[in-house]
Amino acid sequence: MLKELYIKNLAVIKEAVIPLGDRLNIFTGETGAGKSILINGINAVLGQRSTKDIVRTGCDKAVITALFTDLSPEHEAKLDELGIDHENHEMTLTREISADGGSVSRINNRTASASLLKEIGSLLINIHGQHDNQILLDSEKHLQILDDFGGDDTLLEAYRVTFRELQQTARKLGELKKLEQTRIERSRYLSEVIDDIGELELTAGEDDTLEKEYTAAKNAEKTIIAVNSAINAITGEEAATDMIAAAENEISAFTDGDEVLAALYERLSAAEIELADIASELEKTAEKTELDGQRLGYLSERLSAINKLKRKYALDCEGLVKLYEGSCREMSQLDSSSDEIKKLMQQREELLHKVTEQAKELYDYRERVAERFSEQVTAELEFLNMSGVVIAVRHEKGKLTVNGMDSVEFLISANKGEEPKPISKIASGGELSRIMLALKSVIADKDSIPTMIFDEIDTGVSGKAAQKIGIKLRQIGKVRQVICVTHLSQIAVMADDHLMIEKKIVGDRTETSVTKLDLAGRTAEIARIMGGDHPSALMLENAEAELRKAAEI
Repeated sequence: MLKELYIKNLAVIKEAVIPLGDRLNIFTGETGAGKSILINGINAVLGQRSTKDIVRTGCDKAVITALFTDLSPEHEAKLDELGIDHENHEMTLTREISADGGSVSRINNRTASASLLKEIGSLLINIHGQHDNQILLDSEKHLQILDDFGGDDTLLEAYRVTFRELQQTARKLGELKKLEQTRIERSRYLSEVIDDIGELELTAGEDDTLEKEYTAAKNAEKTIIAVNSAINAITGEEAATDMIAAAENEISAFTDGDEVLAALYERLSAAEIELADIASELEKTAEKTELDGQRLGYLSERLSAINKLKRKYALDCEGLVKLYEGSCREMSQLDSSSDEIKKLMQQREELLHKVTEQAKELYDYRERVAERFSEQVTAELEFLNMSGVVIAVRHEKGKLTVNGMDSVEFLISANKGEEPKPISKIASGGELSRIMLALKSVIADKDSIPTMIFDEIDTGVSGKAAQKIGIKLRQIGKVRQVICVTHLSQIAVMADDHLMIEKKIVGDRTETSVTKLDLAGRTAEIARIMGGDHPSALMLENAEAELRKAAEI
């Protein structure tokens, strides 16, 4: 619960320490004393949007700190989840708002974002103000109120799991169908790639290997031609060996007496022998150099086919191999997408059937909840001096949404025998306040939020109705902490803790203070509310009597 609120430099509040009890806390004060500022301060420390205008004139910043005690295991688990230290089941929320418009938020003195402050605050305090009455006028909010009253979200959560699975399946199915035409076009391209490249059965680097072999084959052809020409030059019709032999014959008759010619003769003989040997070696070389014309033709044709694909797809041989392998994989996936569509369509039908059945079960549950809700809220309104008013729930089946198939709207019959009509068409401001209080009352024990704040819950009511509102607030205060700002004595007398907001002139500045009242102070404040400033002795006696009467209720 909210144990203490510290405020400094917030509008007309210079500094205030406000202690709060664990039951019904009532704030009263003259109009303009600063009751709304108090609510603004609580909103700010709960992470709601604030402006620099609320900073006290001439001050650098406003500071609001809220001390919460008796934290529940749920709240402490949330703090643990967020990595926020806590001790003795306590926590502080702090908001500093600078005059330049900036703000700093802290949780247990650790800097935090305003959104985190808001998340934590929403678990601790529920604030009801005049704008909350608009919830009653918005039929789209009525289903949430009904579910809050029911208190069991097991069926809803199970339904939502299936519904979201259905959404995901339908979304994926839609995407696959949109891709179907693209798939067909892509499939044609991939088929062409697979046919083109697959026919060649390429391997990475094959073009380089073939080029080398082709070059070698072409060189072998040239080598054989050259060798054969050389052999023919040595041993052919005009053979070099024959010419040398003829030269030998010419000088052989003159070698005996001429040493020079003898030497030259010997050299010619050696040359003849050497040429014959060279011719023999050339013949052997020619025999060793193989020329496979069929292989050369194959190499030429295959290289031509590979180079054609390289030009077509602007890739080297390795790139063509990767393109082929990738195309085969993608084609397999494309082929399986048709199967996936069939599978998803079947899955969607199964999920649609399941979610429809869950929605019917949820509808039946809400039908039972709506009956109890109508009975209990009507009983609360009877207590709140709205005798004859009946709350009904128009509950119809509609299309499937994340919340089920239910269409819910609260109807009100203001007088016995009248047909119930939408609340927005017939309820007055005072009736809206009491209807909202009735709703808050019947769901008071349905959630774990420990503190409820009512700002101007008494708008548009007076007399006995106001007294009933006070009694109801006290009843709610028995199960959780209630903080209420009021200007009616009938509500103020029901307080377990009564605090007065008072505006004074100190020097040349206006200051607002918050004081917890004792019995004498309460009597004087109740008398002021009942009869204005400077109440008479009779008014004080009446106030004292009202306080005694309230204590007995």
